Amino acid sequence: MTSSVKQLPDYTPNTSAEAAIVAEIPAASAGQRLDQALAALLPDYSRSRIQHWIRHERVTVNGRLLAVKDKVWGGEQVQVIPDTHPAEVPAAPEAIALQIVYEDDALLVVNKPAGLVVHPGSGNWQGTMLNALLHHAPQLAGVPRAGIVHRLDKDTSGLLVVAKTLTAQTSLVRQLQARSVKREYLAVAHGLIAQDGKVDARIGRHPSQRTKMAVVHSGREAVTHYTVLEHLGHCTLIRCVLETGRTHQIRVHLQSIGHALVGDPVYGRATQTAALRDFKRQALHATRLGLLHPLSSVLQEWQVEPPEDFQALLDHLRAETA
Repeated sequence: MTSSVKQLPDYTPNTSAEAAIVAEIPAASAGQRLDQALAALLPDYSRSRIQHWIRHERVTVNGRLLAVKDKVWGGEQVQVIPDTHPAEVPAAPEAIALQIVYEDDALLVVNKPAGLVVHPGSGNWQGTMLNALLHHAPQLAGVPRAGIVHRLDKDTSGLLVVAKTLTAQTSLVRQLQARSVKREYLAVAHGLIAQDGKVDARIGRHPSQRTKMAVVHSGREAVTHYTVLEHLGHCTLIRCVLETGRTHQIRVHLQSIGHALVGDPVYGRATQTAALRDFKRQALHATRLGLLHPLSSVLQEWQVEPPEDFQALLDHLRAETA
């Protein structure tokens, strides 16, 4: 028996703007789980997305609702009512406050607070800095990624530059590729770092924990320079300068040399003192940013002090070691 798939208008109220998919389970799928059979029948959709539809009662088999693991035997009539994935919906402007450090016709420099996601993604489809940028400068809807050319992790605070035009975006991307953009971070790391140094180690996806990054031979080139600023008991305040901008670069590099960031929920370690336990994010702040202005080619630099929680951490550590 050959399978058939056809689109029917979807008249179900408040379900989806997409057409319902009507299909027949082929005999070749006999004995398979429902999600397996549908994944083979509808190759344009991922299995996880099909499972989501089944669990949310958007799939009927011979008019009945089934579970993901229920088996099919071929010949059943299936109707699927797709919903639009958040990634397919254009980002909407949202009135989220931005701390703007500098702005002109080409650039926007923002001091991002900890806790603000830069770009929409899994689990964070609204309430991001991109949504805030579209509200602040609606013309950014015409620039890819609303002008965002580099990112900071959700719980990293500090400076981020945004291009307001395609010309500015091209210039900034080229400067990032040429490694001429100056990015300095303040970080509080576990342990006593005796002297300045450099970590030159490739970073890629962790071989077994796919949500994490790691130092791996097959990874992309990554270089971090660090300077010791202050010893704070069992911790060290350092300045980090990036040559490259890999995902989680500073966090991964410091962990790799035995000095994970204080408060890092992914790459950190258990803490002992009250000051460290009370700090609920990685102790990382993008304090300085320098680049050539896309229009004038003049070097411009900006610097912002750490936010209150970071400064409070430093104050507590200094008090404990006094």
